[in-house]
Amino acid sequence: MRSNLTNYHSHCSFCDGKAPLKDFVREAIQQGFSSYGVSSHAPLPFSIHWTMDYPDIPNYLEEFHTIREKYKEQIELYVGMEIDYLNEESYPAVPFFRDLPLDYRIGSVHLLYDSRGEVVDIDCNPQHFAEIVDNHFAGDLDRVIHLYYERYLRLMEVGGFDIVGHADKMHYNASCCRPGLPDESGYTRSMDSYIDTIARKGYILEINTKAWEKLGTFFPNQRYFRKIREAGIPLVVNSDAHYPELINAGRYDALMALKEAGYTHVMELYQGSWKDVAIKV
Repeated sequence: MRSNLTNYHSHCSFCDGKAPLKDFVREAIQQGFSSYGVSSHAPLPFSIHWTMDYPDIPNYLEEFHTIREKYKEQIELYVGMEIDYLNEESYPAVPFFRDLPLDYRIGSVHLLYDSRGEVVDIDCNPQHFAEIVDNHFAGDLDRVIHLYYERYLRLMEVGGFDIVGHADKMHYNASCCRPGLPDESGYTRSMDSYIDTIARKGYILEINTKAWEKLGTFFPNQRYFRKIREAGIPLVVNSDAHYPELINAGRYDALMALKEAGYTHVMELYQGSWKDVAIKV
């Protein structure tokens, strides 16, 4: 097994992943991963195509434990969920999610409420995102950005999770609508507040590598790596894979970028605990 080969953000066919859980595990073993976690999208109060439904959860946990037992001599396996902050009734720390027997939880934001109170999914391609800004927020991109970071800040205040999921994912779509956005003072202030809150609350921040090979960016963007290091935030490198063959996509480049920013260690799960592991690339 090679150093730093881990991943704790992946989606199998229990949600919007494109293959069964066993296929991801077999791929991780074949590639020499030391530990691997699956983190299917947790249910929401309404049905949506990219999450599990509540009745799926027992089968999800049962299948995971069967697979973990089968491959326990070859790899350490962990089960988690990616849980959205939707509103004050649906977020990672509500009793239902808190009481599930999970090894870890990822806290994320994918959805916003528009001015009519309708839920809109902003985790989409740039063209669709621009249409959402126009049709649901009267073209007010700044309002969308504000709501996005407001929800992430609230997520971090209510807690109930271990890892902040794909932080700053907003920047790519928003920049497609308004080039140069990350250089604007308002966006910089939002990111400063965001990073400060993550540091103050003591969460692990993921470097999400899903978009690196296609879009040339991590989430958060690599421009913030030094600021994140200066804030003392621990990091985990995750691929957010939906296909088994992509479980390791972008990892080497992320680790190199972290080393250039002054990071010497990343967080990895071993024997049920988060460990500070030296970057070896």
